[in-house]
Amino acid sequence: MSVKVKNEIIAWFWVIFAFMLINGTLAQARVIPSGSMENTLLVGDHLIMSRLGYDAGVPFTNWHVPLWRNPRRQQIIIFQSPNTRNQPDLIKRVIGLPGETIDIHHGAVWINGKMLKEDYTTGPTNLPDRSELLPSFRGLPLTVPENGYFVMGDNRGNSYDSRYWGTVPRKDILGTPVTIYMSVDAPDDAWNGNVGDRLLAYGNALLHPSKIRWKRLFDTFGNSR
Repeated sequence: MSVKVKNEIIAWFWVIFAFMLINGTLAQARVIPSGSMENTLLVGDHLIMSRLGYDAGVPFTNWHVPLWRNPRRQQIIIFQSPNTRNQPDLIKRVIGLPGETIDIHHGAVWINGKMLKEDYTTGPTNLPDRSELLPSFRGLPLTVPENGYFVMGDNRGNSYDSRYWGTVPRKDILGTPVTIYMSVDAPDDAWNGNVGDRLLAYGNALLHPSKIRWKRLFDTFGNSR
């Protein structure tokens, strides 16, 4: 094997290693497929998710380990679906922290008996009917368990969240969004796993730049709201 070929192999090895390191421990891309976080996040928003301090894993596998950082109240997080591992990762806002008692009444969230002030929600903040709850979940009021987090979507009338199935274990939290790098106005089907529809949405955005929500590009979230 020539020196040139060896150098090419070594160079590609370091490129792949750097990609896996960044993808597994620093940042990943995500797309918003539903309206559960409107109007904070819109369907078709493309996000950069920071994993730094929250989680580390092996790219293209389900293997991962939680790290030292924990989310704060009203911080937006991305996490593995607590109900089934073959579903896409979810994105919601942290409402309740470990040890706190959460309830919902009079159109508001109550934490340890005090109403939570929220200026980012759309739709009514109500409890679901008990027939809609996951069988293993008894509903509210609820004391958040150790290493658990109560999460809700900002679009309260269109969010399947902790009101229905309970808390998110800390080990399932992957990271937090830091910026929107692209936002495309397209039908919801484009972002729900259909590759053909997604390519069509990107092609349509190239032909019709007005489909790109330019004003949303590079919006940042910080570490909280």
